[in-house]
Amino acid sequence: MNKKVALQDLGHKEYKETWDYQEALFKAIVDTKIRNRREAAGLETPNHFLFVEHPHVYTLGKSGDMGNLLVDEKALEAKGATFYKINRGGDITYHGPGQIVGYPILDLDNFFTDIHKYLRFLEEMVILTLAEYGLKAERSEGETGVWLDVGTPFARKICAMGVRASRWVTMHGFALNVNADLGYFDLMIPCGIKDKAVTSLNVELGQKEVDVEEVKAKLLKHFATLFEAELVRETAGV
Repeated sequence: MNKKVALQDLGHKEYKETWDYQEALFKAIVDTKIRNRREAAGLETPNHFLFVEHPHVYTLGKSGDMGNLLVDEKALEAKGATFYKINRGGDITYHGPGQIVGYPILDLDNFFTDIHKYLRFLEEMVILTLAEYGLKAERSEGETGVWLDVGTPFARKICAMGVRASRWVTMHGFALNVNADLGYFDLMIPCGIKDKAVTSLNVELGQKEVDVEEVKAKLLKHFATLFEAELVRETAGV
């Protein structure tokens, strides 16, 4: 099992460009697995972890409800935002500046073949990171992602998640609000959940801005521990 994970920080990238790159990495892993099965080639499958910050964009998962986007595409254009229907699970999600987006593209045969466990580990990575800032983050039963004040009228989401997996290879991932402009969430019903708010780390800490690189380092530390992975930093390939 190859537990090395190639880490790339793509910086500020358009959603579609990054999606295409994800798809290429995903396909390369799946193709290798197919070849191994057909030819008993014994080739090692790589694992990847991409960090990226997107311009304002709304994405709708394959089972999502278009009605959860509250404005039309002209109104999105006026706000400098784009919209894509994509092939992950989940409903509508916003990505934008001030958000850490992470896309682990892993062959789970290198770790464990359990999608439920995979999602719980991603949530735990975020929960442990936020604990380092003094926040008690939690899961909300039946709702993927990470929340604050679960079970109270003040429940609010700080990290959204949505993944796709095929042949135990993953793509898409998580979006953690760090210094996000929460006004953009008003244009949709986040993840199709009507009665809960959204928040950002800087708001919770009462700061104008939180050090994004520091948050990334904490996320990676917990990811490496949970997945027993060795992260190897690589030059961005897109």
